[in-house]
Amino acid sequence: MSRRIKRMNPKPRSRDERDDSRPFKARSAKSAGPRPGGKPGAKPPRFAAERTERRAPKSALEKPALEKPAPAKPVEALLPTKVQTVIVTADENNMRVDRFLEARFPGLSFSHIQRVVRKGELRVDGKRVDSKDRLEEGQGVRIPPLKLDTLKAASPLSEAAQKTLAALKEMTIYEDDDVLVLNKPAGLAVQGGSGMTRHIDQMLEVMRDAKGQKPRLVHRIDRETSGCLLIAKTRFAASHLTGAFRSRSARKTYWALVPGLPKPKQGRISTFLAKEESEDDTIMRIAQHGDEGASHAVTYYAVVETAGNKLTWVSLKPVTGRTHQLRAHMEHIGHPIVGDSKYFNIENWQLPGGLQNRLHLLARRIVIPHPRGGFIDATAPLPQHMQQSWNLLGLDASRFDPIENAPEE
Repeated sequence: MSRRIKRMNPKPRSRDERDDSRPFKARSAKSAGPRPGGKPGAKPPRFAAERTERRAPKSALEKPALEKPAPAKPVEALLPTKVQTVIVTADENNMRVDRFLEARFPGLSFSHIQRVVRKGELRVDGKRVDSKDRLEEGQGVRIPPLKLDTLKAASPLSEAAQKTLAALKEMTIYEDDDVLVLNKPAGLAVQGGSGMTRHIDQMLEVMRDAKGQKPRLVHRIDRETSGCLLIAKTRFAASHLTGAFRSRSARKTYWALVPGLPKPKQGRISTFLAKEESEDDTIMRIAQHGDEGASHAVTYYAVVETAGNKLTWVSLKPVTGRTHQLRAHMEHIGHPIVGDSKYFNIENWQLPGGLQNRLHLLARRIVIPHPRGGFIDATAPLPQHMQQSWNLLGLDASRFDPIENAPEE
């Protein structure tokens, strides 16, 4: 499995400093060189030199100036000591109450969150709620005084826990004292649900440190989507990374395989999305501004390569982070992602021989400011079923991503 990470110089890349008002322009395949992390020897010397300049020396990251501050102070500063009311933001719309508390106040234990909700100490618009209830933008959440629980020291791992830890290590793309990046396999859920016995959040229990701190999820990807999943190992990192996602400082790139050839070959999809639930399923539908539960969603897409105009490899860059956003948006423009059981509904379309009927969506790359300076830049390889499809279709996974310079909005 390919594993790589770049801890960048504190000075961001020049492309990250571009004015957001500039129009989106994807790099052409002709002008773009091989994607960083491609096959050895495939990249021209100029790219190798450029990457050498950008990579921070390891010694620079070990300077005393970058050492971790005492964790108690930033954590205590985050926890309210008296009753306060906070307003649900647009990015927190449709978030579960317990996940809202985890994101706002990293470090709270599951038991403490459940306790304040169960006792009615936390209220939404003056009403009692359940920890699984969903919040809406603009609602006022009454937060009671919070404190960290006294946790027991970690006990020796059981044989099953050791196997779980080994599985997490096998998924690891990058790890340091603050951050963990996993290459989540397709089919493994990030969080638990009905009938779910194994998921990433549960697996992270085996990584509790001597102080009882468990690594925390700071974002999520769908169960059938593989690729980069960012996790905070400390409260300090959780606070900074959660803030980076909230301010949209994180840049995420996905790869997908879709039927047909999207026209234009590069563009911007902007819609409102709302959850539609039925007895059997839950999907995101295209909604109108002002519809109940509707949230604005923006995605940039670009064609990377085609296979006889029947199938197309696209690069996707979500600006917002709505549930099923990429899947719903590609279906909206008439090119649903191959293998998507929820959104692929083209009549009489036949999957080419040799391709597996599994979701062809990869969280290829994530670039986000590191809590201690510089940037985390992690890339995940194609999962086995997508690599098989790429091989059969003659697609070259070492090609440069034309969408990585798409602006934020």
